Amino acid sequence: MKDIAALLSSLSNAHGLSGYEDEVAALLTAEMEPLVDEVTIDKMGNVIGTRSGDGPTVMIAAHMDEIGMMVSHIDDEGFLRAVPVGGWFDQTILSQRVLICTRDGRRIPGVVGSRPPHLMDADERKRMVKLKEMFVDCGATSAAHAAALGVDIGAPVTIDREFRLLGDDFATGKALDNRAGCAMMLWALRLLREKTVKATIQAVGTVQEEVGLKGARTSAYGLDPDVAIATDVTIPGDHPGVTRSESHVVLGKGPCITIIDAGGRGIIAPRPVVRWLRETADEASLPYQLEVGNGGNTDATAIYITKTGIPCSVVSVATRYIHSPVEVLSLKDLEHGAELIAAAMQSAHQYF
Repeated sequence: MKDIAALLSSLSNAHGLSGYEDEVAALLTAEMEPLVDEVTIDKMGNVIGTRSGDGPTVMIAAHMDEIGMMVSHIDDEGFLRAVPVGGWFDQTILSQRVLICTRDGRRIPGVVGSRPPHLMDADERKRMVKLKEMFVDCGATSAAHAAALGVDIGAPVTIDREFRLLGDDFATGKALDNRAGCAMMLWALRLLREKTVKATIQAVGTVQEEVGLKGARTSAYGLDPDVAIATDVTIPGDHPGVTRSESHVVLGKGPCITIIDAGGRGIIAPRPVVRWLRETADEASLPYQLEVGNGGNTDATAIYITKTGIPCSVVSVATRYIHSPVEVLSLKDLEHGAELIAAAMQSAHQYF
């Protein structure tokens, strides 16, 4: 699993705020080029790798973007105010180290600060500090100094955190939502490199999932595949604070196949798609978990209702503490997820 860990590490450590996915797109392009017949980037910035076949067309979608912030104001003392980009839980951001992308593409360090607790009264200490009360300190001493450092209004801000291996086969890092999905997609293409595949594969690194599933919507419309798989992460119920009745999936028990997500407000996976993925996993003796979720959406929601409808489900990896800088997953689940996707590409012509 060292190789898949190295791939995930490079993807996790890259920075790609929603709408600013260029660094991740470059990594995906470089990884895909030897594995597919053609790589293109569409008008939205989606990276599309196509491997041609004479069977059904199958889209694999993995969103490249990560949540972060954007500079909205620079005060006279050089402190930066920022708005969230994507779904943050405010207290997760406080006291984090961040990287601010300058106008010339450099990344300069900063930290997220707030009013000291020593100066708060008893009532203030009882409530959560909100993002609008926080600021980014990049060491600037004035607005002019911040400008000289290259910081503009609209500068993307991402978390400064590096990928690390944990005990057993676990790993932690930022943006595993959804660089884990990107790694699964790329690893599946690697596994298929010397294999015969009848399906045409459209492997897509999508943009702006965290702010409205935008890249999946536009790329699916343009590609119009016969069937699709979105790859993403999902919430497990195997740590304190979550009950198994809230989520029965756990780390280390295999990738998850989605039946429905967001309580049906997202995707309700067509039964033929679920059957395809389950039977393929069984045939390949791969472990998997079934997920009926009541949380958020994935790219599958947008793909599913594109044009007249594209049959779709999700292959995801259970990941702890998502939308934080310390997400945790099992590399074994990641590898098995890639193996399932690869096997599904080989069996797709039998089902669609």
